[in-house]
Amino acid sequence: MLHVLQCKRGMCMSLNIAICGCGIGGLSSALFLARQGHAVTLYERFDTPRPIGSGFMLQPIGMAVLEQLGLADTMRQRGARIERLFGKSQPSGAVVLDVRYDALDAKYSGLAVQRAALFDALYQAVTAAAIPVKSAHTVTHHAGETLHFANADAAGPFDLIIDALGVQSPLSAQHPGRALAYGALWATLDWPDAPFDPNALEQRYVRASKMAGVLPIGSERPGGPAKTAFFWSLHRNALHQWQDNTLGAWKAQARALWPETEPLLDQINTHDDLTFATYRHRTLSQPYEGRLIHIGDSYHATSPQLGQGANMALLDAYALAEAVSTGRAPCAIGPAFHDLRHRHVMLFQLLSRLFTPVYQSDSRILPILRDRIVGPLSKVPPAPAMLGRIVTGLLGGPLDGMGLEG
Repeated sequence: MLHVLQCKRGMCMSLNIAICGCGIGGLSSALFLARQGHAVTLYERFDTPRPIGSGFMLQPIGMAVLEQLGLADTMRQRGARIERLFGKSQPSGAVVLDVRYDALDAKYSGLAVQRAALFDALYQAVTAAAIPVKSAHTVTHHAGETLHFANADAAGPFDLIIDALGVQSPLSAQHPGRALAYGALWATLDWPDAPFDPNALEQRYVRASKMAGVLPIGSERPGGPAKTAFFWSLHRNALHQWQDNTLGAWKAQARALWPETEPLLDQINTHDDLTFATYRHRTLSQPYEGRLIHIGDSYHATSPQLGQGANMALLDAYALAEAVSTGRAPCAIGPAFHDLRHRHVMLFQLLSRLFTPVYQSDSRILPILRDRIVGPLSKVPPAPAMLGRIVTGLLGGPLDGMGLEG
């Protein structure tokens, strides 16, 4: 289904809009706003826009937005349907994570995709819509309605400036905050001939200080080879030691934790086959300043434990277009956007802060509570349905008031 948010107060004045960053939030916003008839220009620091990252899960809230963009079926052709999130604590083998989408409703599932696949679908749509993309434009700051770049050029004036540059955006006055203690090594690998569930995210833990995960992520393009995302939790202070040690020493740890990953480990030949990602928790109390509006990680950065990052960015893009469609004056669009997203963002930021140390931290107490109390209780109603609402992103009713159906 292709849906264009129409003006809700008669004919809307066409706005001149700059969007900084060609990530998921920036590209999605560009499509929605251009389809409303606004003059949109994307600014990107890379010479050629490209995705950064391996795989992730599109949840029902994200798919609801992609339905409006007419891209949901495209992603279903490229992704892997996920029906379950499953994890065991080692060496006991105790099941400490078992979330099934059908515990909430049989119609729900996740869709694991390669970041490159979603980027390609969005970027191709932007290209087809003839939305200008100014590459090799590194934004340094803004002055009122004008953008400034590292090469000393400037652009503007703009009616709206949308900041989709991420947690370390130079357009944000708030410090990005310190990186969380634990990050993750990621690799995109061929789907292995091994006993992994093709419809599940599987994880293994040693306390909360070691975690390995396997996520089927479909293919980059229809008919392409099936891939998987493999990730390994690592304390950021241990990164240099990991780089200095032999790859064989790390593989031995991974095999000891999860022997079935052998076919995946065999595909990793150098340290450079893995990419280290760091994460931050930071939320802007006010994601706007006059005509400047922050979306995605520029607005709300968090760890990936709840798997909501890309989905939140898609919701931001839709909410932004919804706020613009009301025909408000440019300076009133930011507050309207904030009203649509504030409660849901704050709820999931809180949940992320609560869940992250349970699965990624140096704590010895929290994993014991997780394994002996939280894990067993999570199987007792109404916990399965509640966990389903958290995983789908539907907790807090984020689609309410925006004309979206999950």
